[in-house]
Amino acid sequence: MGKIQKILVHEQVSQEIQNFIQEHELSEGDKLPSVEEMTNMFGVGRSSLREALRYLEAMDIIQVHNGKGIFVKDVNTFRFTGKVKIERERNFLLNILEVRRALEGQAVALASVRITSKQIKEVEECLEEYRILKEANKDTSQVDLMFHRYIIKAAKNPILETVLDSISGLYEKFFNDPLGDKALFDETYPFHLTMFAGIAAHDTKVAMEEFDKLMDCIEAQIKNAK
Repeated sequence: MGKIQKILVHEQVSQEIQNFIQEHELSEGDKLPSVEEMTNMFGVGRSSLREALRYLEAMDIIQVHNGKGIFVKDVNTFRFTGKVKIERERNFLLNILEVRRALEGQAVALASVRITSKQIKEVEECLEEYRILKEANKDTSQVDLMFHRYIIKAAKNPILETVLDSISGLYEKFFNDPLGDKALFDETYPFHLTMFAGIAAHDTKVAMEEFDKLMDCIEAQIKNAK
């Protein structure tokens, strides 16, 4: 088994774990190797493995019982190609969206008060890169993710930032081929501009109104995706 490259490590590890379940024909309730064994098997660190396990647990593929081990939860609702069945992934994204509304919404409110002129410049440059890529019909997923990370950092709340970092693997499902469509959330682009305009003007009301529109747009795209 080859070592896993350091690119989207948690997603690659989660795929390797799914492959392991399939190859060993494991069923619900069967125990997986320990964290230590899997770090050696896949050639990754404990933090990357734990992030992959959190991701798979949120997807109902596994259950982690502290002190007992890691167990297969449900193999029948997933295709072992790394793609979750559409309805299950749709529900997963909607659940994480609720978390985004709460945590990222608070970050937007704080950023509208605390953002500095230097950070405003950084976000402006990010949005310009976003515009250029979008007009060239190129993939904008990573610059979109960068935009949101800039806003979270501008909130200047290290605890909030740490909490969001702790679920980064789940959060990034919105940017890494959601429902098999990298362009799924292209229609959210205008709300990035209007939300940032509110933040840059230190107008919390406008910033939050536009953030809500952005989240509503994402929700609609998830529900309507084929």
